[in-house]
Amino acid sequence: MRAVFAVLAVVVAVAAAIALGGLFASRSTTATVSVSEAAQPLEMEFPSIAAGDLPPEARRTLELIDRGGPFPYSKDGSTFGNREGLLPSASRGYYREYTVPTPGEGDRGARRIVTGDRDREFFYTDDHYDSFSLILR
Repeated sequence: MRAVFAVLAVVVAVAAAIALGGLFASRSTTATVSVSEAAQPLEMEFPSIAAGDLPPEARRTLELIDRGGPFPYSKDGSTFGNREGLLPSASRGYYREYTVPTPGEGDRGARRIVTGDRDREFFYTDDHYDSFSLILR
C-alpha cells in the first residue's frame, strides 16, 4: 500500500510540475512585434513631395538651410516642439523650423519647412502644422 501512495505522490508531483511550467524548464521571453508597431520608413508614414515640386519660395528656403543661412526671420532655426504630434516623437531640440515666405502675406504666413535629425529630414507644411509632407531630395 505504501508503494501505491509513493507512486501516486510522484505522479501528482510530476503533474503539478508540468502544470506550473516545469521544475527544470528554462524561461525565455520572446517579444512579438507586428509590422504596424515596428518603425516604418518616413516615406511610408507621410505623403511626399519632391524638392523640385515645392513652391519656389520653399526651394529657396531649402537652399538657405543647406548653406546655414543667413535667414530672413529671427525665428528661423528655432526649435519646433511638435505639439501637434504629427511628426514622429523625438527629444526636444530634434526638430527645427524655418519660414517659407508666402507672397502677399504681411507676416510669416503659414508655410514652413521643419527639419529633423540635424537637417537630414525635411518636412513641408503649407497649413501651419495641420499636415506635413516629407520632402524628397
